[in-house]
Amino acid sequence: MRYAVHRLLQAIPVFVATTFLIYAMVWALPGDPILTLAGDKPLPENVLQTLREHYHLNDPLIVQYGLYMAGVFLRGDLGETFTGQPVSELLQDRWSVTAQLGVTAWIFELVVGIGLGVLAGLRRGKLADTAVLAGTTFVIAVPVFVVGYTAQILLGLNLGLFPTAGTDDGWPVSYLLPGMVLGSFGLAYVARLTRTSVVENLRADYVRTAAAKGMRRTRIIGRHALRNSLIPVVTYLGVDFGNLMAGAVVTEGIFNLPGIGQQVFQSIQLQEGPVVVGVTTLLVMIFILANLLVDLLYGVLDPRIRRG
Repeated sequence: MRYAVHRLLQAIPVFVATTFLIYAMVWALPGDPILTLAGDKPLPENVLQTLREHYHLNDPLIVQYGLYMAGVFLRGDLGETFTGQPVSELLQDRWSVTAQLGVTAWIFELVVGIGLGVLAGLRRGKLADTAVLAGTTFVIAVPVFVVGYTAQILLGLNLGLFPTAGTDDGWPVSYLLPGMVLGSFGLAYVARLTRTSVVENLRADYVRTAAAKGMRRTRIIGRHALRNSLIPVVTYLGVDFGNLMAGAVVTEGIFNLPGIGQQVFQSIQLQEGPVVVGVTTLLVMIFILANLLVDLLYGVLDPRIRRG
């Protein structure tokens, strides 16, 4: 418990510093969001002034940020758009789409990536190892939008294995193909990282000692080598979950998924700062919680860490 509380307290200044930086960057963008909202029809000066006061646009940046964070912590309020709609209400339906897409991609990375990495590590120097290394190198080198459009044409249109757009078929059917596309880049790193870690641990002294004592190879690999090999992999998977949520913009655009990525892109075009800040605040929370879970998993995988 002391280890968990210590990690949680460390996360608070990270959250404050990160959200302040994001808030400052969004509000530093050129242009006046109130004038953008009005469009070509000019608004009376008194209306402009009233709107700016309502959204605290005339206050110093630190005051605006303080009011925003007070709303987040005290009321769970992510603010409202310049049309008066609560940001949380705007994101309510879209958030579930992005979350389902991110979870699908993350599971794909976890299961297939670790499986390929363990296979390559145990078959080091053989055909399986070479195939995994070549395949992951290819995936890393190809941009995600190329992978997305190619998979959409080949697996969706030509072979008819997956839906090509929208969420009409629900989870997981509608999310399988975009999830694989979104998770392909991370899968390549998970597989290579797992392979390297397995190879290193199989050479370790404790593995040779266990083998010399007559322990079965499956037990050595499953109980000792694989457990220690997963520590760097868990680190990457924890951090990458936040990356998947944030990186869903391109994938949602390719497969026409009505998630928060699409909403953020539209909000940037309309200079809807509250929406952008609200979404990024949620993403920062996910990053921090994912890293906190990683730290706690460290203590489970290696008790020496929590005792330190």
